[in-house]
Amino acid sequence: MESEMTEDRKITKKERTEQPDGEVKQVVDFALEAGRILLKNGGEIFRVEETITRICQHFGVEHVDIFTLSHGIFVSAENEKGEVYTRVKHIPLSGSHLGIVAEVNELSRQIAGGKVTILEAQERLVQIDRIPPSRARTQVLGAGMGAACFGYLMGASLAESVVTFFIGCLVYLWVILAKRCRLSKIIINIAGGIMITLCAIFATRLSTASMVFSLDGMIIGAIMPLIPGMAFTNAIRDIADSDFLSGTVRMMDALMVFVYIAVGVGIVLMTYNNMTGGFIL
Repeated sequence: MESEMTEDRKITKKERTEQPDGEVKQVVDFALEAGRILLKNGGEIFRVEETITRICQHFGVEHVDIFTLSHGIFVSAENEKGEVYTRVKHIPLSGSHLGIVAEVNELSRQIAGGKVTILEAQERLVQIDRIPPSRARTQVLGAGMGAACFGYLMGASLAESVVTFFIGCLVYLWVILAKRCRLSKIIINIAGGIMITLCAIFATRLSTASMVFSLDGMIIGAIMPLIPGMAFTNAIRDIADSDFLSGTVRMMDALMVFVYIAVGVGIVLMTYNNMTGGFIL
């Protein structure tokens, strides 16, 4: 009887050595939450899978299978008794927050280095998930500066770049307000394209003989804050890593945004062209 109890204690000690900070379910749930935060905020597919794998292996879950899509994560883990635990998490396509991605990466490195326990990591992850985005004022000014700089690179004059700055600020202010009202991405980008073109046309109508404004540079520069450049880049990277399904989904999402913006710009230009008899500055 004593030998059996001694053997049970040895088994328990062995299990604790292999999984010092929790059971399989706890570890998988935590790793899945870390992957969700990464994917939601613009992390690549390979980064999500690598982070989940490292967390699971560090906390003793060696047998883990991960299947990640652009909008979902499937994780299946098996303990030494042959019991399988599976979790599925749906993550809708959304914007990006590289600050959160960097914080999760840093937490993953600390976990791999054995600097934090799973309970400490869970508390840190909750704090990371609550990191607020940049202030609306900062986003609006950044969009205006980006629009002005891109407009100048695309051939706009200094005066046209100044106008483009204000157009970019106005359009991104609309984007922020529309997202808070949970409007569709289709409406946001079509309306944004319409707003940009109307403002650019209005600026050309106010131009004088000494300062003539052209539509091209202002429109091209002002639409840049609406372009999902990061999503498009991640899509190419996923395809390069042979994640064809996720890369294709992200690519289609980004390309449809291009189409929505083009529709908004095209509607206004076509209407203005018909009203002015084909005269466009």
